Amino acid sequence: MIAVESVVRQASPAACARDPFQHSFVPVVGSYVYVVVSPRARGLSLGVNLNPTKYCNFDCAYCEVDRRGCTPTNDPVNVDRLAVELEGALTLIRAGGLASHPEFQSVPRDLLQLKHVTLSGYGEPTLCPNFHEVVETVIHLRASARTGYFKAVLVTNASGLDRPEVVYGVSLLTRTDEVWAKLDAGSQTYMERINRPRRETGSWSSPLQQVLENILEFGRLRPIIIQTMVPAINSRNPFENELAEYIARLRELKAAGAQISLVQIYSATRPSPHSDCGHLPLNVLTGIAKRVRAGTGLHVEVF
Repeated sequence: MIAVESVVRQASPAACARDPFQHSFVPVVGSYVYVVVSPRARGLSLGVNLNPTKYCNFDCAYCEVDRRGCTPTNDPVNVDRLAVELEGALTLIRAGGLASHPEFQSVPRDLLQLKHVTLSGYGEPTLCPNFHEVVETVIHLRASARTGYFKAVLVTNASGLDRPEVVYGVSLLTRTDEVWAKLDAGSQTYMERINRPRRETGSWSSPLQQVLENILEFGRLRPIIIQTMVPAINSRNPFENELAEYIARLRELKAAGAQISLVQIYSATRPSPHSDCGHLPLNVLTGIAKRVRAGTGLHVEVF
């Protein structure tokens, strides 16, 4: 059965003047921590920004991060500062203080309940030079019990899951924590069009192959969630001719032993500096999900 999420309609009263899921990342305490109301989180996600300088090895067609006029650098995170900011943000949320923030005053209170802490940011988090220290800091704060328990979620394009620092950092997560790995393409050609990997940041001969290998190796060790963005490009669905290849890659991963617990199908909803990128209607996303479910036997949800 395909679960089609309609969280916005269920949780938002008609009087709400603003779609709560249209919020971009909103800093609340310092520069490393932000909040966002996310349909895939089913509410409030507290983000840890491992790439505040916007460093990434992808330049996705749908990315909401505007890198025009800047030169991203891959700088380490100041984990002492992060610890202070994260504890402050968690304390604020637990006390209900977010409801008074100008960006969230119109958001239903049930959507301001913390769902998880996300290791993500304005770029690819697994490229962070001290990724393992960031995870250690987050896990240590959780273990201290000063802010209450929270689930941790790593959101990644999967290109760096094989880095030793990342392998160690992810090993610190519990079985209740999650890893959401991006897989937007089934072919290298489509990946070049949508994800646009930056080859100057590495010597990839086949970025898609590396991503698939990393997902497979990780998925053999613990369950993984696949997140797939299907944007409209110039008001058209470019994924239609890619879908068979995409399904084939998922089937190969599953057959080889990857524990894929969920496939998230969603489209662009937040403003992007790329004017040709837009949102596909729900019926199109639902049709894609049905074909993925039929072709793979995996659990699929539409957001």
